[in-house]
Amino acid sequence: MPAGPDDPPEHVMLDENVNSQGHEFYHIGAFEVSPNHELAAYAEDTKGDEIYTVHVINADTKIPVGSPLTGVTSAVEWAGNDYLVYITLDEIHRADKVWLHKLGTDQSTDTCLYHEKDDKFSLDLHASESEHYLFVVSDSKLTRFVLYIDVSKPEDGAKVLTPRVDGVDTSVTHRGNHFIIQRRTDELFNSELVACPMNNISDTTVLIPHRESVKIWDTRVFADHLVVFERQNCLPKITTFHLPPVDEPLVSLKGGQTVDFIDPVYTVDPEESEFSSSILRFSYSSLKTPHSVYDYDMNTGTSVLKKIDTILGGFDTSNYVTERKYATASDGIQIPMSVVYRKDLVKLDGSDPLYLYGYGSYEVSIDPTFKASRLSLLDRGLIFVIAHIRGGGEMGRQWYENGKFLKKKNTFTDFITCAEYLLEQKYCSKEKLCIEGRSAGGLLIGSVLNMRPDLFKAAVAGVPFVDVLTTMLDPSIPLTTEEWEEWGDPREEEFYFYMKSYSPVDNVKPQDYPHILVTAGLHDPRVMYSEPAKFVAKLRELKTDDNLLLFKCELGAGHFSKSGRFERLQEDAFKYTFLMKVLNMTPPDLGSGGSQK
Repeated sequence: MPAGPDDPPEHVMLDENVNSQGHEFYHIGAFEVSPNHELAAYAEDTKGDEIYTVHVINADTKIPVGSPLTGVTSAVEWAGNDYLVYITLDEIHRADKVWLHKLGTDQSTDTCLYHEKDDKFSLDLHASESEHYLFVVSDSKLTRFVLYIDVSKPEDGAKVLTPRVDGVDTSVTHRGNHFIIQRRTDELFNSELVACPMNNISDTTVLIPHRESVKIWDTRVFADHLVVFERQNCLPKITTFHLPPVDEPLVSLKGGQTVDFIDPVYTVDPEESEFSSSILRFSYSSLKTPHSVYDYDMNTGTSVLKKIDTILGGFDTSNYVTERKYATASDGIQIPMSVVYRKDLVKLDGSDPLYLYGYGSYEVSIDPTFKASRLSLLDRGLIFVIAHIRGGGEMGRQWYENGKFLKKKNTFTDFITCAEYLLEQKYCSKEKLCIEGRSAGGLLIGSVLNMRPDLFKAAVAGVPFVDVLTTMLDPSIPLTTEEWEEWGDPREEEFYFYMKSYSPVDNVKPQDYPHILVTAGLHDPRVMYSEPAKFVAKLRELKTDDNLLLFKCELGAGHFSKSGRFERLQEDAFKYTFLMKVLNMTPPDLGSGGSQK
C-alpha cells in the first residue's frame, strides 16, 4: 500500500531482487524482527532443496551480525533479543532437532532443546500471538504433540505441554493465564477447542465442542477476542468471540459473530494482526475476485477493504461466473467442484474446453483462489474447475480419512466421477477435457491416466509422485518414513499389493494415452526427479499412440518450481502453450473489455 503523507520514509531492510543476483533459485522462507526491533533474522534457500541458511542483520544498517546458521529449516524464531531458536534436518531431510543459539556465539556451541528420534515425526516451530511463548510441534500424519519455550527464560529449555498420545492431534496458543488447545482424536475427528490454566494444564474446559459437520482448522487469539477458522460444506468460515478479562477464568465463550462473504465459492486465510487490537486482518479471494485484504472490527462486526490486487488488461470481475457443482460417486458421496468461466464466451453445449484440477492428499484443501495468469485461459473461453476429492481436507477430517491408506483409490475414482459429470452436463467433451495435478496431485493424474485415458485430451503432471511403491520401500530417502502414515507401509503385504495396484509407474500398459506434459525439479527433496523421469520412460516404452509426451526438468529449482515472479509466469506460459497447442485454441476478439495480454 502506498505511504500516507504522515508516514516515515520507506526503509528497505532486505531486497530479494539484489540478494538473488547470481542465483538461479532464491527464496526467503522466514523474516523475523527481534522484539526490540533492532535486528532481523531471515532464512534463504539458494538451490530449491529447502535447506536454508539463516542470516542476522542490523535492522537499520543491514550490517551482518555474527556468522550465519547453516543447514537449517525455514523455522526460526526470536527468544528475546539475544537468542534464536531454529530447527535442523537429519540425513533423510527430516526436521528432527530444535536448537537454541545465543547471538555472538558459534553454531557448534548451540544447545539442543529437543531431539525427535521417531522417524515418523518431524518438528515445526511457531510463536504465540502474545509473543510470550514458542511452541515446538512434533507431528506425524496421525499424532501431534506440543512443547513450549518461555521466551523470557529460553535456557530453561522446551517443556512438554500436551503429551504424545497416539492418534491425538493438538495445536496450542496462549493468552493471559491460559493455554488454548485445539484437540483432535479419533472420536473428535473435526476437533474441539479447550482451555487450561497454565499452572494446571490437565484441567481442561471445553470452549467449542466437537461437531460432525464443522471442522476447526485454525485459531487466532487476541487480548480480548478469539477467532476460529472453520470449514463447513466445503467452504471456510470465520467466527469471532469476545473473551473475559485476562485475569478471569476462561470457562466459556461469548458472542459468536460470523463474517459474511460474497462469492458462492471462495478462500479465506488469516493475515498478521496485532494481539492487542480488536481488528482481525484476513485475506480473501475467489476464482473471479483478486486477492484482497480486509480489516474486520470484532467489536462492531464491520469489514473494511484495505487492499485488492490490481489486475492489468481491463479485467472486470463481472465478466466471470463462479459456481459450486456436485458429482455423485458410486457410493453415493457428493463430490464438490468449484467452477469459473467467462460468461460471454462459454456456451455450455459440450463444445467448450475445460481444465480440471485435483489434489486429494494430506488433508490439504485446494480452495478456489484467484490466479491472474489463469485469465489467459478463461479469456480464450476455457472453463476451469477444481475437484475437491476425497483425501483432501475440504469436507472435514473424515473426507481425508476416506481417501488414504486402503481407501486411496477413492481419490482417483472421485476425480474420474467429476470428469464424467462435466461431460454429461455438457461443460465439455472428451476432445476438450484437460487435467492437471502437482506432487501428490501428480500421483492422481498418473493413476487416472492409467485407469481412464480415454476420458482426457491432455494432462499436466507437475513434480508427480508416481513411483509410490519403490519410494515407500526405501526408508533412506527423504520423507519416506513420515509418509507411511499417509500411504501405508508396503513392507506389510496388504499395503504392498494395494499400493502396487495404483502406483502409476507400475500400471503403465500398452494403450493409447492423451497428450502429456510431465515436469520435475533437479533439487526436489520431496519427489526426486528420477520418479517422473522413470514414469516418462515407461510411457515412451509402452504407449501405443503418437500424442505428445514432454518431460521438462528444471535444473535450477526444487519441488515448488522456479523462484521469481516472471520465472513462474514463464512456467505458466509454457504449460498453457502446451494446452492451447493440443486444443488448437486461438485468441478470441475480446474488444475493449478483455484482459488478454
